[in-house]
Amino acid sequence: MIDLHYWTTPNGHKITMFLEEAGLPYNMVPVHIGQGEQFKPEFLRIAPNNRIPAIVDHAPADGGGPLSVFESGAILLYLADKVKRFVPPDLRGRNMALQWLFWQMGGLGPMAGQNHHFVQYAPEPLPYAIERYVNETARLYGVLNKHLSDGREFIAGEYSIADMACYPWVVPHERQRQKLSDFSYLMQWFERVRNRPATERAYAIAEQINTAPVVDDAAKGILFGENASTVR
Repeated sequence: MIDLHYWTTPNGHKITMFLEEAGLPYNMVPVHIGQGEQFKPEFLRIAPNNRIPAIVDHAPADGGGPLSVFESGAILLYLADKVKRFVPPDLRGRNMALQWLFWQMGGLGPMAGQNHHFVQYAPEPLPYAIERYVNETARLYGVLNKHLSDGREFIAGEYSIADMACYPWVVPHERQRQKLSDFSYLMQWFERVRNRPATERAYAIAEQINTAPVVDDAAKGILFGENASTVR
């Protein structure tokens, strides 16, 4: 029913977490971004931003032909609406889940992503950039930690796409130079999500697909050498 065009990145993990939770049948289509497979014409037809993940739903709710969706937040919301799960049905609960989904898309993901880049992949250390993004990542962890401090188990109260969106970006906390022990409520939430059987299955799938997750010099040229000319 669902074709998932995927690679083993935080944004990719969001969708396998959802599909495993929902029990939706899906066909995995690996897109090896370190080898430039995200630039293939057949992938660009469904993901014009040449980024994973993307899906093709072969049985959309309107009964029409196959429907493609790109951008991980849009995919999560589309799938949640499809199965009518993982977004609270009431106005306030839905609003809470969507706020934190977009918080991740606009804040935690991009800032942690820049953190990863300058801490791990920059050709030479840039102290200002490293400090900037490590500190901003810490601030965002603090925001989520404070939100969770009121005793709620999950971000929107019940488990939702907000948790699925945020969790994969906290998994590499050590590489982001963060200590979960500094954020006690976030750490408890992290363990609750990590111990879900669907989360375990999603990450086990990743280990089978990408057995050598090392970004070598050739992959760096592909991943970090893009500009306007690459979309022409």
